[in-house]
Amino acid sequence: MFVAADSRWVDGGEEKIIQQKIFLKMKLPKYQLKSAENLSTFEFNSEGPKGSISKLVQFTPTNYKGVFNLAFGDKNHKTGSIDDNVISNNRDSEKVLATVVATVYAFTDKNPDAWIYATGSSKSRTRLYRRGISKYFSVVKNDFEIYGMINDDWQPFKKEVDYDAFLVKRIKS
Repeated sequence: MFVAADSRWVDGGEEKIIQQKIFLKMKLPKYQLKSAENLSTFEFNSEGPKGSISKLVQFTPTNYKGVFNLAFGDKNHKTGSIDDNVISNNRDSEKVLATVVATVYAFTDKNPDAWIYATGSSKSRTRLYRRGISKYFSVVKNDFEIYGMINDDWQPFKKEVDYDAFLVKRIKS
């Protein structure tokens, strides 16, 4: 199991350094991540007024070659799956968002040709994701191609446009 502490991934005591540009550029607080070696599922705990809430981020292949769905939400402790409909409101949304973005960096470090598809479980969540992308667009645009979908049409991401979904790909350096 890998555990992220800042930009270092710890693997059974042996440290592996993975460049995480987000840690250097955004300097936002993030939660410590746990992941299997393939970096397709990540787990972390949100800490706030409602206590410690387990969160999951999962990258799963879609029917389109090279495209992965980003699923995110609270961990259902009975099933071990993601519940993306619950509203935990633990007053740490910026830290949670920064942590999810860190998983995208980690996943695309390991899978540099992957396209990541993401949408919210509701229109309001998709708007929340768009606001998060917009807020840090000046940072992430140098590392990712970012597209928004409107009426089944993909277009380069623009701030203040409401999209139905997002598609991102790591820019090769």
